[in-house]
Amino acid sequence: MHTIKVEHVCGCFKRSDLENNVQMANKDDALAKAMSMATTMNEDFCGKHDFQLVEDNNNFVISFKQEAPTNTTSGCCGGGCGTH
Repeated sequence: MHTIKVEHVCGCFKRSDLENNVQMANKDDALAKAMSMATTMNEDFCGKHDFQLVEDNNNFVISFKQEAPTNTTSGCCGGGCGTH
């Protein structure tokens, strides 16, 4: 069995017709369903969150997309690194 799991259930998800912890016997069908759900969540929900789909063993997990960390102490600030 393959499970499609929504890790962070937001208000938009609760108000939608989507279901959490959907189980499917076929991996390809589960992946297609999970991709469709993630697309719907990214395109039709309020936009406060971006969602990502990750495969974890027999599970397809939809969670909030992690922001890339901003590094304000980076050596390069666009001012011509290495030229003094």
